[in-house]
Amino acid sequence: MNALVPLPVLLPLCVTGLKLVIGPRLHRFQRFISLAVLGAVLVLSVLLMVAADRHGPLSVHLGDFAPPVGITLVADRLSGLMLTVSSAVTLLVLVYSLGQGMADRDDQAPVGVFHPAYLILVAGVSCTFLAGDLVNLYVGFEIMLVASFVLLTIGGTATRIRAGSTYVIISLFSSVLFLVAIAMTYAVAGTVNFAQLAGRLQEVPIGVRTLLEAMLLTVFAIKAAVFPLAAWLPDSYPTAPAPVTAVFAGLLTKVGVYSMLRTQTLLFPGHRLGDLLMLAALASMAVGILGAVAQTDLKRVLSFTLISHIGYMVFGIGLAGRGSISGAIVYVAHHITVQTTLFLVAGLVERRDGTTELTRLGGLAKSAPLLAVLFFVPAMNLAGIPPLSGFIGKLGLMRAGVDAGGGWAWALVAGSAATSLLTLYVMAKVWNLAFWRDAPPGAEAEGVVLESAEDDEPGDDEDAEGARAAGAAGGGGAAGSGKATGSGSGLPVPAGAVVSAGFLGQSITTTKRLPWPMLAATGVAVALGLSYTVLGGPLTTFTQAAATELLARTPYIEAVLGR
Repeated sequence: MNALVPLPVLLPLCVTGLKLVIGPRLHRFQRFISLAVLGAVLVLSVLLMVAADRHGPLSVHLGDFAPPVGITLVADRLSGLMLTVSSAVTLLVLVYSLGQGMADRDDQAPVGVFHPAYLILVAGVSCTFLAGDLVNLYVGFEIMLVASFVLLTIGGTATRIRAGSTYVIISLFSSVLFLVAIAMTYAVAGTVNFAQLAGRLQEVPIGVRTLLEAMLLTVFAIKAAVFPLAAWLPDSYPTAPAPVTAVFAGLLTKVGVYSMLRTQTLLFPGHRLGDLLMLAALASMAVGILGAVAQTDLKRVLSFTLISHIGYMVFGIGLAGRGSISGAIVYVAHHITVQTTLFLVAGLVERRDGTTELTRLGGLAKSAPLLAVLFFVPAMNLAGIPPLSGFIGKLGLMRAGVDAGGGWAWALVAGSAATSLLTLYVMAKVWNLAFWRDAPPGAEAEGVVLESAEDDEPGDDEDAEGARAAGAAGGGGAAGSGKATGSGSGLPVPAGAVVSAGFLGQSITTTKRLPWPMLAATGVAVALGLSYTVLGGPLTTFTQAAATELLARTPYIEAVLGR
């Protein structure tokens, strides 16, 4: 089984080279091979998780070079679970993106860049989960970030370039800080291998060790969007296409949380910065959820709830007990799935109504009941309504806080409860505005452009943006023409759409149909989130074993270095 450990990284990278050679040709082959590779990665991830649970951590030294020279990859219970959840989510998002037609936007991605970039992103995420040393953890981050730069700015609109620039600057700063931390770690310990560092860092002076811990925590907190290092996220994620935003929100921040879990338990046991982590967790909860309350755009609401609920995971890491680590792992798996699902639903809303602005939405529960259900279930899951998995994770964390006692622990228990209630309020607000109330008068006079009922390969959101711009310019159209254009832009309206003259002369296209792959992928994501509730007992048992293994450290060290 050890030989399977590198494959979740190598398979996407090897296929990426093939896709770059193919370029934009053979679209069906591009889709098939992407789905096949991600399906294979999912199967491999499940096998690694089961093997790690039955036999302990699996490790492999690439090239048969022993540490600290060689590249070490390790799969234990934690990394196996993270690989499995992330592989399932990325596969679902790929199916969703195929329905949206992103991969075939050759005018915006002339070399068929979406599929290769997406597979590179998957390889980077897998590399970070399997990395057995700091250097390859950094390499995994960089692979992931390079791909994310491309995906975030796909289409090249001014809004995406501006948001992408902020994301690039923040990411480069954290990468430089990470490199400095790695260099300092090597200077004081003579290695960057996790298993070797677990012993050698205990011999380093306490001041130096605390400095290294603080630097690594700062790097991972930036990547995980922990307050006060999270200001970049709400302005960056909502501008990307829906599938990109969904996979970013679900996965990229959790890679930072995973890195905090790994380094804090393995390298810095009994860490001195636990109180600082709990303060950051409480601040993330409070600032994130209050920011969500103030928003009127669905994507920005979800972006702020993302920041808020990162606080729950940092809460568990800060307490550093078996119960809190187990609760944090449950919450990471839950949040990857639920947050991704909610952003996929936001993409469906935007595709159907041309906007995610809550003041311009309404009546979706009546006009699109399936869409309403797809939103309601993960929204209640995020709010932690019993017996859903969000409740299971929060209950585990709050019980660990009560058991730990102390001022910070009790403050976080109270903050967790308040944040959960405010999350329920925010989700109820979205439900009332977008789904429950009637559509506001004149909502269709905003130049909203909806997807064609007969277009099975819809384009990127850029089409909707361009059509709205055409409407704003005052173009009119003829109903049922099938080739109507805005008078200032010449932009064609999709064939089969219904066009009418709207308020102030805007052309308005309406439809009620969404591509079935988008609906199917979102539905399966909702079911995956519900499965954590059905399998709550086995999942909790698994995460408790993972927490025990993390805190013991010995199984990991022996798997890498031998007895």
